[in-house]
Amino acid sequence: MDSIINLQKKIVPELTNLLVQRYQILRQVSHEYPIGRRALAARLGLSERVLRAQVDFLKNGGLLAFSSAGMSVTEEGADILKELADYVRKLQDLNSLEQFLCERLDIGRVVIIPGDSDQEEVVKREIGRAAARILGNLLNDGKEHIVAVSGGTTMAALAANVSGNEPKTVVVPARGGLGDNVELQANTIATVLAQRLGASYRQLYVPDSVSEEILNSILAEDIGVKSVVDIIKQADILVHGVGQASVMARHRRLPPEFIKKLLDDGAVGEAFGQYCALDGRQIYMTNNAGLMLQDLPKIGTVIGVAGGRSKAAAILSVIRASRQDILITDEAAAHDIVRMLEND
Repeated sequence: MDSIINLQKKIVPELTNLLVQRYQILRQVSHEYPIGRRALAARLGLSERVLRAQVDFLKNGGLLAFSSAGMSVTEEGADILKELADYVRKLQDLNSLEQFLCERLDIGRVVIIPGDSDQEEVVKREIGRAAARILGNLLNDGKEHIVAVSGGTTMAALAANVSGNEPKTVVVPARGGLGDNVELQANTIATVLAQRLGASYRQLYVPDSVSEEILNSILAEDIGVKSVVDIIKQADILVHGVGQASVMARHRRLPPEFIKKLLDDGAVGEAFGQYCALDGRQIYMTNNAGLMLQDLPKIGTVIGVAGGRSKAAAILSVIRASRQDILITDEAAAHDIVRMLEND
């Protein structure tokens, strides 16, 4: 297959672009059906004229179905979409890119999803699906597990795509609450994940970024909180997102002058309330009742999940600051990370 793909790239490169475009159309419709042409064109950044020609072709091929509500993927289209996923990866040489990052970053496994989640929401969902499959495989060994999860939109996508029956598993938040969006907090995501896995869960009712004095007082006086923290520290699987330092600092309502100093000092990435420079140096750490970067070496499997070109520097900073076993990201972030590594 590799030789055929190489020939195709050299002789008919325009065919590669067309195939990827039709794959993206099928993928988008599969996530958002039923969807109309205008909405689909906006999602993919295509003109309605260009889109019309492609969806008509896919409809005539029996891959898309039209109704008054909008388009949907047929059963045959869904089967072809699954087969196309691996072919598109080979067309875009993502396997080689994964191997390169594994070697340069000393990570056991890298999974790259085609696209840029900054531009296409569907890519973030695909990252969530990939993370869900990997987590499901890790849990499918009949053993007891403690799974810790962080918050954020990518973690929410993971939870939405998980299914299973894991009564021996306990799901816990990696840390306390953050900001006003309850749906994206680690406590909420841990609950949803546990319910979809048929697992049990614990919640950590400690506000994020409290003072050290208050945090120590809570841990000393609240037996329930301390017992949850003890369970979190025993997690054998951790699935976590990565944030941009500037974005996460604003979410935590840090003073503007402090945020400026943080960024001036070189902070680009954040995980578990710890802000890292591109070279992996820790710039600042918030008080935290849950996991911290220095806890990661004690955890059996650490899975980092984040994508988008805007997060490339943040992802690289966190990888350099801590141990990661599996990285799940997207094509845009991966290419930017490679560029930064080569510039080093």
